Amino acid sequence: MAASVTLRGLYAITAGDTATAIGLTEQVARAMTGGAQVIQYRDKSGDPMKRLAEADALSRICRRAGVPLLINDDVTLAAQVSAAGVHLGSDDATLATARNRLGPTALIGVSCYNDFGRAEQAAADGADYVAFGSFHPSPTKPLAVAADPALLIRARRELTVPAVAIGGITPENGRALIDAGASMLAVISGVFGATDIEAAARRYADLFDT
Repeated sequence: MAASVTLRGLYAITAGDTATAIGLTEQVARAMTGGAQVIQYRDKSGDPMKRLAEADALSRICRRAGVPLLINDDVTLAAQVSAAGVHLGSDDATLATARNRLGPTALIGVSCYNDFGRAEQAAADGADYVAFGSFHPSPTKPLAVAADPALLIRARRELTVPAVAIGGITPENGRALIDAGASMLAVISGVFGATDIEAAARRYADLFDT
């Protein structure tokens, strides 16, 4: 497990289909300046060359900034660009496969949706964090299952790994999720869909200081 990484704060997930006036690396740089503690590269375009080029560029700037870069779903891509780790969903590689490929220090997270049993198993199998959601309606995944904040309360009480909250999180509703037990708030459009990415990221990051 990646024990040296402290998982607390804003977890910013790139939005591959968000049209902005600046490139992806600049978007991520601004999110990190605003206080993002983890970056996840998420791109569903299916273009392997685009994904490799973007992930490699992000891996470089994240390493320079000292911020972990995780790759959504793709263990092979994470290995190719020497990312800090990977985030796995229910249809992705197993945690054991990812750990064997990426090594003992890789940061590996698992989507657990609204399934606490899945979170317990992931923690037992060596996940570095578990993610629950969607806590609010999400423009990225409008059909996502609904999660109750009680999951976060239980996770803080019963699990030995941090819990990440995702799904429709705003600066206005995020604090309640932190209070319930979320160590990180995972945000896509709330950061990368904003006109001022740095300011948007800072609003989320500031929730952890109050």
